[in-house]
Amino acid sequence: MTPKERAAKSAAVMWANDEASKWFGMDLVDVDEGRAVLALTVAPHHCNGHGICHGGVTHALADSAFAFACNSRNVATVGQHTMMSYLAPAKRGDHLTARATETAVAGRSGIYDVRITNQDNITIAEFRGMSRAIGGQNFDE
Repeated sequence: MTPKERAAKSAAVMWANDEASKWFGMDLVDVDEGRAVLALTVAPHHCNGHGICHGGVTHALADSAFAFACNSRNVATVGQHTMMSYLAPAKRGDHLTARATETAVAGRSGIYDVRITNQDNITIAEFRGMSRAIGGQNFDE
């Protein structure tokens, strides 16, 4: 199995059980070893009292991309710590894309960066997630 095939199979198994990402309205666009791309169109129910996308929705999108990237090797992995910097507001109707990239893996720990951009390629937020492998696999190999 190639690394991309492994990432795709791991993502398919995770996506089948990921009710939260589907509930938010996210789409799984692409996965590869150490990488994942998810997208979301900002709907009215994603907006806060200022009429812009709620920060928690943006964070959830980044967190889901992080999850698919850090599980791409078929090693069950969870988030240990995350941080997010918001750079520009996302507005109702914006199409957001979260691109997660593995920065480092050492033992059971990993570091992943996620950039969220809108349809005009404006950076909305930057996210960094630290992962921890918890043992086991997402599917039997």
